[in-house]
Amino acid sequence: MTQPRTVLVVGGGAAGNAVTILLRRAGLAVDLIEAKDDWNATAGSGITLQGNALRVLRELGVREQVEASGFGFGSVGITAPDGTVLHVQDDLRTGGDDLPATVGMQRPRLQRILNEAVRAGGATVRLGTTAEILGQDADGVCVRLSHGSEHRYDLVIAADGVGSATRAAIGITTRPEPTGMAIWRIAAPRPRGVTRTDLAYGGPAYIAGYCPTSETTLYAYVVEANRDRASIPPGSYAQEMRRLSRRYGGFWPEITEHITDPAKVNYTWFDRMLVEGSWHRGRVVLIGDAAHCCPPTLAQGAALSLEDAWVLAQLLTEADTWDDALFRTYHERRIARVRPVVEASVQIGRWQLDGVRDADVPGLMARTMTMLRELP
Repeated sequence: MTQPRTVLVVGGGAAGNAVTILLRRAGLAVDLIEAKDDWNATAGSGITLQGNALRVLRELGVREQVEASGFGFGSVGITAPDGTVLHVQDDLRTGGDDLPATVGMQRPRLQRILNEAVRAGGATVRLGTTAEILGQDADGVCVRLSHGSEHRYDLVIAADGVGSATRAAIGITTRPEPTGMAIWRIAAPRPRGVTRTDLAYGGPAYIAGYCPTSETTLYAYVVEANRDRASIPPGSYAQEMRRLSRRYGGFWPEITEHITDPAKVNYTWFDRMLVEGSWHRGRVVLIGDAAHCCPPTLAQGAALSLEDAWVLAQLLTEADTWDDALFRTYHERRIARVRPVVEASVQIGRWQLDGVRDADVPGLMARTMTMLRELP
């Protein structure tokens, strides 16, 4: 009896979970390792899933759970800092007309749904575990896990995020670069009138926005110039976010009332990264944030990572031979799609940093999202 091919997936975020589910469905033997003991099941506030992300989640078999757990909507509003609605634009259905345009949901809930699907698919999961690449040849990779055991795999998929240790270990030196912005995020109760994402450009910060994540919750965010993290005591996080948010109108006063617990406020710099050239070295290949990351100005980070997993899994399960040609095809298909999204995401932020007030933010969003209607 022929033994199934063996794959090690390093990292249990959206990309790692998705590729694990798809490869297990095709009958491959998959080990997934994740450095965090809690499998990222509690981190984060909210996430905006547009149609192209929902398309992959449907392929994973979790679409219904996602939609039931989140809040679907079909437009985005542009407001003045005082809350006056200046423009409402219908969201493009980038996943096709049979899927919602957008679903907002709590990020921990999405992670738990994907974790459960990985377990149900029969992958071996090791939490609190990292990997060291010992060496590879034309047919496989030898790996030592952090608890000491050594294994050989036909393929290693590096899905270990923007700070990927696996990327560095195989000699790819690209690193994320700050764009000059940082974001304050919090999960909060949803005001009854919030039924879509609204974005305010300008005011006391560069961008202020919110996204409904369920019938009762939303996540809110305020974007400013990045500051030295060491200069912001964690105990002041709620105070700092309130300082910015209280000067916005519309639904913001009601949201600001709930920005009280600094432990529930997240502060993160915007980073940009795109690995140029191939995304693999031999039998080790990058997906998701290990290969590219962009500011969340287009809400496409998770979607691009899910698409990477979908495309790579298709190629691996359809091919008799896993060789450089296969991984070049994967890279060519993905970089043609990822590059314009990264560039547009950065451009929207750059306009704000440069003080360009007549920039065509809705137009750039629409042009970029139109491209994403096509299959990845």
